[in-house]
Amino acid sequence: MNDKKVVGEKAVEYVKDGMVVGLGTGSTVFHTISKLGKLVEEGLSIKGIPTSIQTEKLAKEVGIPLVTFNEIEQIDLAIDGADEVDDDFNLIKGGGGALLREKIIAKAAKSFIVIADPHKRVNKLGSFPLPVEVVPFGYEMTMKHIQNLGCSPQLRQNKGAPFLTDNGNYIIDCIFPIIGQPGELEKNMNLIPGVVENGLFVGMADKVITLNREKNIIINGRV
Repeated sequence: MNDKKVVGEKAVEYVKDGMVVGLGTGSTVFHTISKLGKLVEEGLSIKGIPTSIQTEKLAKEVGIPLVTFNEIEQIDLAIDGADEVDDDFNLIKGGGGALLREKIIAKAAKSFIVIADPHKRVNKLGSFPLPVEVVPFGYEMTMKHIQNLGCSPQLRQNKGAPFLTDNGNYIIDCIFPIIGQPGELEKNMNLIPGVVENGLFVGMADKVITLNREKNIIINGRV
């Protein structure tokens, strides 16, 4: 069994009958959603809110009932992956381009569980380029302002054209030498006109499920 499947299915143990569940995006959460679909088939009663069109499609395929924000009071639990997780549970997310919806759902959830294979654990964030979602209008100028924060920004491409998020925006991938103060960078990045949101999730994860070198499940959480 691969690492992503192990941690993805472990997170399902926190899903209880009657919950509204935020469904993340990516190859690790794929296993979570697939497992939840099997449990729904066996009688588990949950409602899901997807973080992307891709996840919405998968959830429908496996039979998870979906709702909108207009139909609920709160999200009980959100489960999502990460591109990097540091020792303080700060995250870089957005490798798949769904960072805005992922952050909206994680913020709305009473509890946010992050599932990550061991390669995603780092001492300090920054090895993975930080995704930043920007509006297309004037993005060239937005990139210049982003560069002033100490990174090398690159416009994400898809088949020779700018990559488009589910919200119709662009993604700027920002290469930093290291991100020593993620909380400060998150705030400063979002102060730039044209920036919609960035992929730094600071102080949001309640639990991180991963594996150690011996492939044993490790669960770290805030008390």
